[in-house]
Parts: sequence; structure tokens; C-alpha cells
Amino acid sequence: MLTIWGRANSVNVQKVLWCCDELGLAYDRIDAGMQFGRNHEPEYLAMNPMGRVPTLVDGDFVLWESNAIIRYLAMQYGADNAIYPADPKLRASVDRWLDWTLSTLQPAERPVFWGYIRTPAAKRHLKQLEADAREVETLWRVIDAHLKDRDFLEGNAFTLADLVVAAYARRWYGIAELERPALPDLERWYAQQSQRAGFQRYIAPELT
Repeated sequence: MLTIWGRANSVNVQKVLWCCDELGLAYDRIDAGMQFGRNHEPEYLAMNPMGRVPTLVDGDFVLWESNAIIRYLAMQYGADNAIYPADPKLRASVDRWLDWTLSTLQPAERPVFWGYIRTPAAKRHLKQLEADAREVETLWRVIDAHLKDRDFLEGNAFTLADLVVAAYARRWYGIAELERPALPDLERWYAQQSQRAGFQRYIAPELT
């Protein structure tokens, strides 16, 4: 049995939970992080010295960093590896988007998410939030252009690239206060991914 440490409203934990759903994997989840604490206790830090979530425990194997975890799960338990293709060029293309979300998208979108969802309205710096949102918008325009004439980010089937980027798209489309431009290919793709059972179960719930 897999054990996943992390709170269910963390996008990085949500990615792992959705991946488990796609692979049909059973797991136990232990709340950790933010209001649940535990992630700075010695027991947790012995597993994950960064003190962040999620952390995966698979028998005597412990792994942290969400994108590393979903890659591992796909390689270890994905029978046909369709979600993480074996072809080197296709896998590298999938990896490109996984890396991009952490290096580029998440740092840009995090101030927007925290500013609107985890900051009381009276304490928001709206001008800064508007500027931050426009920066994130330029990144979603990149995805919109890439998706022209494509049903999936890479290849002809759902992969980890779609999973990870859709998890962040939920934040972009889930903040009511944002003014968003029409990005038809992004919207079409997002509507398609949002129908998947794992998305509905783990990504779609209210942002908190």
C-alpha cells in the first residue's frame, strides 16, 4: 500500500492523487502541511528534509517532489506506460512541460492564487495582483498556441503533461475575480481534461 503525506488542497498533492487515480492505485493519505502541521516534525523531516508536501512512501522507498513522484508511479505501476510514454522524444516532450510548470508557471501563478484565494479581500494588493495575473496570462497564451490542432499537449493520448498543466489551469479558471482573455484552444483542452474522473475527484473541488 502506498502512503501519501500531504493535504488535499495542495496542487502538488492533487497531482499525485490524480495520477494514482489514472493508474488505479490504492493508497493511504495522511494530512500534513499548513493547518495540519506535521511536516516540520522530526518524523516527517527524516523522510523529507525540505519539510514540504507531498511525500510518497512505497514500502521502504521514500520520494519527495511531486513531479518526481508521478514519474515514478507511472514507470513503476503504469502497465503500458501510456501516461508517460517510453519513446524518448515523446517522453522528453512530456518532461518539458513537467519542468516548465515548476520552473516557470508555478512561480508566476503562486502570488495570484495566494493573493485571491488565501488572502482576505481587505488585505489584497489589487494593482499588484492585476500585474501578476497578466504575467500568468502570457504563459497560458503559450499553452493556447501550442494546443492549436492538438487534443493533448503531447502525442495522441493523455499524459502526465496534460495532468500537471490541467491542475494549474484549474487555478487559472477557478478564481472568479480574474479577468481572462478568450483562449479558445486552451479552453477546449481544459474542458476535455476536466471531464476525467481523477480531475473531478481531486482537482475540481473548491479552491481553498
